[in-house]
Amino acid sequence: MDTEVAPALVILAAGLGSRFGGWKQIEAVGPSGEIVLDYSVYDGWRAGFGRVVFIVREEIQAAVRDHFDRVLAGRIETAYVVQRLDDLPPGFDLPSERRKPWGTAHAVWSARREIDRPFAVINADDFYGPESYAVLAAFLKDANPAALPAEFAMVGFPLRNTLSPNGTVSRGICAVNPDGALEQVVERTKIRGAGDKDAEYLDGAVWRPLSGDAVASMNMWGFTPSLLARIEPLFAHFLRSSQDDPGAEFFLPALVDALVRAGKCRVTVLATPAKWFGITYAADLEDARRSIRRQTEAGRYPTPLWEK
Repeated sequence: MDTEVAPALVILAAGLGSRFGGWKQIEAVGPSGEIVLDYSVYDGWRAGFGRVVFIVREEIQAAVRDHFDRVLAGRIETAYVVQRLDDLPPGFDLPSERRKPWGTAHAVWSARREIDRPFAVINADDFYGPESYAVLAAFLKDANPAALPAEFAMVGFPLRNTLSPNGTVSRGICAVNPDGALEQVVERTKIRGAGDKDAEYLDGAVWRPLSGDAVASMNMWGFTPSLLARIEPLFAHFLRSSQDDPGAEFFLPALVDALVRAGKCRVTVLATPAKWFGITYAADLEDARRSIRRQTEAGRYPTPLWEK
């Protein structure tokens, strides 16, 4: 894929600690001290992404830049964007009581000046697997930026590949139409495994079954730049409707759901066989390390990851 037109990888990294700290997101999982984000960027680079945009908060910008400018030099173009509370649409002022970031949809909008091509959005602290980046890069390479409705994508994981053996998780369970397009995402909390292939979620005081084959959204998206113009009016609506809630957040899945319901985009659900992992519980850290160790021993990753 030519780097002039290769898609961008936009990484939601404002929640990372400092090393860059002591937060779970920056605990080493690789044999040479690599964190999850190292593997995400590496997988994206190998899949053909030609630019990485890190969305950070101001306190960690220098540390993230120092690390990735060093390991990515000569490999891939990088940019860094600070998600600022006062980055608001015209006519809005920052509420004096606001302390919390505005959410993931606002984070993407805050990078609007650095996005000039089809792009993927991922969480910095999630491991999605190389196959997931490959299918998303292929979609974005062929996406038509002028299409109406807009052509977007979401990588959907089999629910069984996103569960933790160490406790319950929350997941967006997706309804997908026969043409492979996203119809709806329903948030289910307190999901756990139930047998080798199935799962269940807590509904009030009752555990209800879920298929292990159900499609789960893990916040891995593919967009064209047309998304950016669509964010601003919805963000303005969010600001007006949530002005009495200083903790309200403008989330990316809610934004996509609103655009789907309005007929302004079609979201193709891309299948991946990869096993996702994140670090929700302390015990998940050792599971993550074992997974990376197995994959390294199988030759899927070099060690150290960023070999010269």
